[in-house]
Formats: sequence, C-alpha cells, structure tokens
Amino acid sequence: MTHNPTGAGKIQNWPIAKTAMLAAISIVLVWLFHFPIFPAAPFLEYDPANIPILIGAFAYGPLAGILLTLATSLLQGLTVSAHSGVYGILMHILSTGTLVLAAGLCYRRRRTKPAALRGLFLGIAALVPVMLGANLLVTPLFMGVSREVVWSLMPVILGFNLLKAGINSAVTFLLYQRISPLLHK
Repeated sequence: MTHNPTGAGKIQNWPIAKTAMLAAISIVLVWLFHFPIFPAAPFLEYDPANIPILIGAFAYGPLAGILLTLATSLLQGLTVSAHSGVYGILMHILSTGTLVLAAGLCYRRRRTKPAALRGLFLGIAALVPVMLGANLLVTPLFMGVSREVVWSLMPVILGFNLLKAGINSAVTFLLYQRISPLLHK
C-alpha cells in the first residue's frame, strides 16, 4: 500500500494493518491508564486513547481518524469501558471525532509542525463547546440527572475536556514526528 502525502487518500491507500495497530494501541492505553481527574465528577476519566487516533489522522488523513474513532469507540465500549455503555460510546465518538476531524483537516492542508500545532489547538477549541453542549443534552438522558445538575458541573466538565484534550494533543505533537517514519514505511 502506498502513502498519499496529501492525506486526502482513498480507502485503498490506507495501510489497514497499521491502522488496526493504532486502534489496538488505543484500546490497550485505555485498559492500562484511566483515572478520574476531578472528585466532583468521578465519571470523567482521563485516558490517553486519543493519542494513537490523532497520530492515525495525521498519518493517513482525517477520514482515517474518524474511522479509527468509530472503531475504537465501539471496541472500547464493548470491552475495557463496557460499564459506560452506549453513553460512553456516544460521548467518545463526539469528543474524539471532533478533535480528530479538526486537527486532521488542518494538518492535511499543510503537513508541517506549525500546521499540526494549529490543528491540535483548533481541535481542542472545537471539542470544548461540542462536549459542553453534548453533556447538557445527552448526560441527563443516560445518567438520570437533571440539566441543572449537569449545568452546575460545567466548570468541571470544561476543565476536564481542556485538560484531557490538551494532554493528549501535547503528547501527540511530541510523538508524531518520531513515529511518522514507521507509519509510512
């Protein structure tokens, strides 16, 4: 399989084994590392699952990143995070999908360090309002709490999303240049 340097590739240009490896790494990372950050909302757990997904979006384009997001969200929701059920799957798809799409689209246009950094910042900037809205709409349905309760947690939800996306984006930025040659062999 060949690498499409524009990242805009067609499905037949994606290295399936390497993409599957990134999905597997994402699942293993969630299994090994997940913990609550804020005592006020123990259901909001940090995990590094987005790092391999972001790396996949940078390496193979935003569509690959979205497919990785869908695959890992479903696999994670059926295995290591089964306790969160459909709610966890949906929230993971919304948050990671937003981050990956924005970052991947920006990086696809110009494959440079500044473009990667700009894409990651844009991804975080897009993820935060999406997740604030999603929590107001979706959380009451699945968690059995009122919107008022969710509204009272907005500072915690905001901090959680900024912290998780920020850490995962920073690690992605630091790792991608080192890993990229392996993904394009």
